[in-house]
Amino acid sequence: MQPRDVTNAEQARAIVEERQLEHVKVGVFDMDGILRGKYMAKEKFFSALESGFGFCDVVLGWDSNDQLYDNITVTGWHTGYPDASVRVLPETCRDIAGEDGMLFFMAEFDGKHEAVCPRAQLRRMLDKADAMGFQVMAGFEYEFFVFEETAQSVREKNFRDMKPIQPGFFGYSVIRNTVESDFYRDLLDGCSEMDIPIEGLHEETGPGALEAAIQVDSGLNAADKAALFKTFSKIIAQKSGLMATFMAKWSPDWPGQGGHIHMSLKDKSGASAFYNETQPDTISDTMRHFIGGQQKLMRETLAMIASTVNSYTRLIPGFWAPTDATWGIDNRTCALRVIPGSPKAQRVEYRVAAADANPYLALAASLGAGLWGIENAIEPDAPVTGNAYEKSFPKRFNLPPTLWDAAQNLKGSKPARELFGDEFVDHFAASREWEEREYRKHISDWEMARYFEII
Repeated sequence: MQPRDVTNAEQARAIVEERQLEHVKVGVFDMDGILRGKYMAKEKFFSALESGFGFCDVVLGWDSNDQLYDNITVTGWHTGYPDASVRVLPETCRDIAGEDGMLFFMAEFDGKHEAVCPRAQLRRMLDKADAMGFQVMAGFEYEFFVFEETAQSVREKNFRDMKPIQPGFFGYSVIRNTVESDFYRDLLDGCSEMDIPIEGLHEETGPGALEAAIQVDSGLNAADKAALFKTFSKIIAQKSGLMATFMAKWSPDWPGQGGHIHMSLKDKSGASAFYNETQPDTISDTMRHFIGGQQKLMRETLAMIASTVNSYTRLIPGFWAPTDATWGIDNRTCALRVIPGSPKAQRVEYRVAAADANPYLALAASLGAGLWGIENAIEPDAPVTGNAYEKSFPKRFNLPPTLWDAAQNLKGSKPARELFGDEFVDHFAASREWEEREYRKHISDWEMARYFEII
């Protein structure tokens, strides 16, 4: 039996027995899209397939640095950080690249914690799409930088003067991807082994910059593959003596790193709900209202899409990232790039998302806004032609400048609360406020150099 043929608990037990494994690996994704997990003994795993297992709920109550949120209610010192109920997902069974037959299974928070579980949030949004008569298709693109560094060396250097695998600008370089072909092949083969098929992998513009396009899939599968790609591309790099980063922007000298999402809807018959050959640019009414919802709610949902302090350093003019909630036809200066074409190709590229976003929440937010637009027949503004960076837009389309501002917009958004629920909105907004407060505690190198002697 092949791992990706597993669909139920019985088959999961069978493949573990077939491989004579004494342990398997199980993991859940936290609020920041970080994979947290453990090796689990076979008998414990078999029991978990039937009745779930307990996983300390601190995973939903701490930040990316394992520091505890101080302003949430679902868990905390006031609850004693008990175990949360977690269910194993047999259909997510995969080989782990380079781990000699070891199997990996994803899991999802259950019970009262399901309301704030990122994967469950996306699942609920996909259920909403299904109830509206749509199947969601999505594909993620990730830009990331790779360095000749280790987890130890970057800390010894205090994250300065790090050495990229190649210098300078050289986008789409065949020279570079051939020189670095060992790493490219490890990444392509490893992702293929884990059923994360890479449609395209190339040099991006910037030293050591790469871009990977993950093959389009149905909504939940697409997000699973995106989240696993971010995790295991780092693992594959580190096993090769390299380091990969998905920070939105690691240097002021180079462009930021996008995590763009391509989205389309099909109807129940499998036909494109976005395509109408009789309309301008073949944009159907459904697609137009989807764009309208995404445009109108971008300010209110941005915290779910640009979810770190660093995310906002990327959203500046002229660096291939949007600064306003704009849309245009095949226009990469806009937040929403609408791509017309055949029924199969007609889609929206959500370009405001950065590589640091949690894929489950980024897709849930962008999809939810589009579905809200369809439900309410929201008309978008006129599409932008030419350079969006050189134009002025109404204040209602200006993106929040900081994570704190974005969190306030999310908290105050009635549509977001209707889409994602009060418990999730309050929990996630509080976690982003924590992130901003942690940032405010620190003094930057820029401040020291500017003020220490002179001011």
